Amino acid sequence: MFQSRSKAAFLAAVLASAYAVYSVVYWSGVAGEVDSADSAEAFGAGLATFLVLPHVIFTVVAALLGLIGFFTRSAGLILTSAILYSVAAVLFIVYAAFLVPSIILGFVGWANQKKIKSAES
Repeated sequence: MFQSRSKAAFLAAVLASAYAVYSVVYWSGVAGEVDSADSAEAFGAGLATFLVLPHVIFTVVAALLGLIGFFTRSAGLILTSAILYSVAAVLFIVYAAFLVPSIILGFVGWANQKKIKSAES
């Protein structure tokens, strides 16, 4: 499975995918658990979901691109996913610590995949 593929890119994509699943489940649960009797609480939950939505979207897209880049051996897609992990971390600084391993491993995986591709050709 790792024949001519970067293990760091795979690990970055797996970690980001796990975090993306956690984020989607957590933030969809926050919006769904609010009782409509308290309008201030409903407004606060809606606002929180609205603020975190770009972070979650970027994380999900980056995780998908990372997995696609790993399986297609595309250094460009791996680099794109690492950049999108960074953008997602900046969009919601509070949870940026969860993406730091994926960011580091994504850039390391991109460099490794680039070396592997240049060695093959």
